[in-house]
Amino acid sequence: MEVIHKIGRRKKSVARVYLSKGKGTYSINGKSLKEYFPTDILQYKVNQPFAITETSSSYDVKVNVYGGGINGQAESVRLAISRALCQIDEENRPALKKEGLLTRDPRMVERKKFGQKKARKKFQFSKR
Repeated sequence: MEVIHKIGRRKKSVARVYLSKGKGTYSINGKSLKEYFPTDILQYKVNQPFAITETSSSYDVKVNVYGGGINGQAESVRLAISRALCQIDEENRPALKKEGLLTRDPRMVERKKFGQKKARKKFQFSKR
């Protein structure tokens, strides 16, 4: 099996994932999974596609991720891994789709408007 390359995005973060047959090792920007994503929740998000398809220790994952915060990065990695697993085996698609892992989350930060304090918040109005 050759190396499969997929891209996942979330907010401002972009993850490039390279999946190949192996023992289940992670390399995220040259660091291990526990080193790059220290909390259990973030590690769970990254491992979710493998847990659903029951391919936990079948593939080595190499990731280049940049932009955004740590949570957006974890979710972008999850999307890229899900897409790669669908390319490897089409039978993974219904299970991943049911969990919503193949949907690109379109929500972005709303821009700040001029004449206002933030995107929606206004400056205090004084009647007198």
